[in-house]
Amino acid sequence: MEIEFTKLHGNGNDFILIDEHERVIIPDPMKGEFAVSFCDRHFGIGADGVLYLSKAAATGDLRMRLFQPDQSEAEMCGNGVRCFAKYAYDHSLIGTKGVIETMVGLIPVELHCSDEDFMIKVLMPEPKFDRKEIPATGSGDFDEKIGEYEVFAVNTGVPHAVIFVPSVEAVDITAVSPGIRHYKTFPTGTNVNFVEKTGSDGIRIRTYERGVENETLSCGTGATACAAMAHKLGYTGATVHVETEGGPLNIYLGKETFMEGPASTVFTGTIIF
Repeated sequence: MEIEFTKLHGNGNDFILIDEHERVIIPDPMKGEFAVSFCDRHFGIGADGVLYLSKAAATGDLRMRLFQPDQSEAEMCGNGVRCFAKYAYDHSLIGTKGVIETMVGLIPVELHCSDEDFMIKVLMPEPKFDRKEIPATGSGDFDEKIGEYEVFAVNTGVPHAVIFVPSVEAVDITAVSPGIRHYKTFPTGTNVNFVEKTGSDGIRIRTYERGVENETLSCGTGATACAAMAHKLGYTGATVHVETEGGPLNIYLGKETFMEGPASTVFTGTIIF
């Protein structure tokens, strides 16, 4: 079977997008297997996940689903939403504003296009700090010592552990993160973020992603989680400039939470599955 695809990335967090707007291309029981095969960077296309675009089931303009390299389906992905919106705009499926249906609800997006830049502002899920909403065992806000680290946690569409360190470069993230990602307190696991304060309203982060089971160059929900936790602890103001390994994101905190960043199309092609 020949399948057309588009490869996109948001700050280096890259995705394969399959357009199922008119018909199902990959049957649901095969979507996880497809992600395993084609996210592989040696034997496939290479990506952090596979996005599926289809018609919305409820009141949104379009529906987004994301399958990860471990076959799991993610509830939400901030960089994925931006890439999804870029594709939808390029193919006249939405205008400069749209509403994307995800597993965590409807996600409004606003696109700002110019000759040089393509920026997308995303209304993110409200950060949730209570353990039951992360989810994590126990009650109240999450603040635990795991190994040598003080670990905070927040849900910004998916669960995130947030750890403040003097230098993110000094952390052996692939060695340290799995123990936190699978820690017994998190019944569904968690993403793991290490955060370095860089200024009064700036942080630098590195993220180990659940489902990818490795460090990624950027994570939109992770950037939002780290900014929300930094602001909650009084480390930053309400506008936080986040430097990820793949580039910058802006997070705006208040009555609503917004993430702003770029998305780029890398290439299109046809694969045989």
